Amino acid sequence: MKKTIIIWISMLTTSVFSQTTIEGVLNKYNDKSVPYIQVETLKKNAKQALFLDTRESKEFEVSHLKNAQHIGFKKVNSSRLDKLMADLLGNKGRLIVVYCSIGVRSEVIGKKLISHGFTNVYNLYGGLFEWVNKGGEVFRQGSPTQKVHAYSKKWSRYLTKGIKVYE
Repeated sequence: MKKTIIIWISMLTTSVFSQTTIEGVLNKYNDKSVPYIQVETLKKNAKQALFLDTRESKEFEVSHLKNAQHIGFKKVNSSRLDKLMADLLGNKGRLIVVYCSIGVRSEVIGKKLISHGFTNVYNLYGGLFEWVNKGGEVFRQGSPTQKVHAYSKKWSRYLTKGIKVYE
């Protein structure tokens, strides 16, 4: 009986706490069909990367990665995405990094790019939150900012640095 209770508590604790980390959320919602790129690796290769921000416009307007192109998620800018894919037709091996707040929405857009033949597509592990948490700069209208759209009170717990914005 005592052993059963310990196993049950262990399972419950693992289930609850696995989603209190970015890794837990990504394991729950993503199928990893778009490979991750870690913040440290991306910082070394940022100049070669094409950044696609898959958050909504209001999130992008608060801050984004330097030179990122806004694609959106619920309201995907299809004409921008189609133009981008057409522009890159001869260069389907270009390093493309998709990101959102923590990396769930960006996987969906990454899958779309891969299904169109793009071969060097990565999902930023932990998204913009992990980028900021690990000291990466974000920009608003070309200038560095400390503000980050925190998506919601629930998701904001994964953003440990920067100034959280909700509107």
